[in-house]
Amino acid sequence: MRTRYGEFERIRSVLEDADPDEPLTAREILQVLDEHGEEFDSAHRVATVLGRRAQTGEVEVIRDQPYRYQFADRNN
Repeated sequence: MRTRYGEFERIRSVLEDADPDEPLTAREILQVLDEHGEEFDSAHRVATVLGRRAQTGEVEVIRDQPYRYQFADRNN
């Protein structure tokens, strides 16, 4: 499945506005998106979009249980 245009940018924009103190799980990110009026299909979709961007170095995936995500340019 291809990433739909703008999904990553929507996630990034909302999280930059929310400015979380720590890396978030896909489910937590989905909740923040919902609180800001951005609709996504599921936490799985959020994880897919961010996981693909991790391959290019834009997102850091913290491989814990559960996985957590943060933008690579944010050194928390």
